[in-house]
Amino acid sequence: MPSQPTAPQMKPWIAAIHAYVPGRSAGADGRPLVKLSANENPLGTSPAADAARADAGPAHLYPDPDSTALRTAIAELHGLHPARIVCGTGSGELLTLAASAFAGPGDEVLYVRYGFSLYPIAAQRCGATPVEAPDADYGTDVDALLACVTERTRVVFVANPNNPTGSYLHAGEIARLHAGLPPHVLLVLDQAYAEYVAPDDDDFGLALAAAQNNVLVTRTFAKAYGLAGERVGWGYGAPAVIDALNRIRGPFNVNRGAQAVALAALADQDFVRRSREHNAAERARFVAAIVALGNHGLRAVPSEANFVLVLFEGRLTAADALAGLAEQGYIVRHLPGQGLPHGLRITIGTAEQMDAIAGILTRLADAAA
Repeated sequence: MPSQPTAPQMKPWIAAIHAYVPGRSAGADGRPLVKLSANENPLGTSPAADAARADAGPAHLYPDPDSTALRTAIAELHGLHPARIVCGTGSGELLTLAASAFAGPGDEVLYVRYGFSLYPIAAQRCGATPVEAPDADYGTDVDALLACVTERTRVVFVANPNNPTGSYLHAGEIARLHAGLPPHVLLVLDQAYAEYVAPDDDDFGLALAAAQNNVLVTRTFAKAYGLAGERVGWGYGAPAVIDALNRIRGPFNVNRGAQAVALAALADQDFVRRSREHNAAERARFVAAIVALGNHGLRAVPSEANFVLVLFEGRLTAADALAGLAEQGYIVRHLPGQGLPHGLRITIGTAEQMDAIAGILTRLADAAA
């Protein structure tokens, strides 16, 4: 008779997971640095949202388990049905729940190369097999994704704009991707950075989710709303999809304070507009600075998000640039674990921060030439 384990054994698909690594805020020596590694909002938070913290209600009482007021406000803003909205502890919870609800051992979860690192974790967490489709110059390739669909595919994750590359699929490509998927495959459109896209360039993901049974759109309050610390996200989809997520989410997953702050932030669309306009202006200035360094082998991947992926294809390496920036007091995101040892994802910060980053990179590139 085989011997029994002497301690609890984790499932092999859990043991295979490499835990999510967040953006760092300190140097290797522990010294605090200006953090441009986590795509946080440099404008902070809406004053209305800050004020709402004091009105969150008594801490000894459980929050509304269904986030009713928040779902109603989201529905009013976007012209949606509140019963088809689910709130989560950030959109990350909902992404993980989507994989768990619709995939499992023997199934496949599909995502694009250089996609959000949470997608393979979400697949492995439920015992499914993560499948990586080829990219198109660091962007999402619809044809490559469709070519990877098999009879085992159950969920397809697409971030739009994509993290960490910033690339964007326009509405026609999103519609073409959905049209090419079997009806039993769930298309998850991760729109964490949607508020940074110009309103007239909507990918119509919410409209697609309203019309189809196999589309889930997820969004977050962490980015343009400036509520990364509150951990609030939401998803929209067909009743059956939302029902599945509600069955397995935490019963009180969005705390009382987070609901109150998100509700107030939602009402301040002027703050969201200012965040989008600031981001567009500073991103354009920063990209122009990187273009000017093209003769040194630096390249900016076109971005619709609040960050830019800078590729180092000359003498100055991404690792050396990371170290040089840290020496000057700045931390950005190096992603060798995602196949990007030659790239740095740099959050768009204040004008002063972006001028400093551009200046440091220029000096480092000149010195390496």
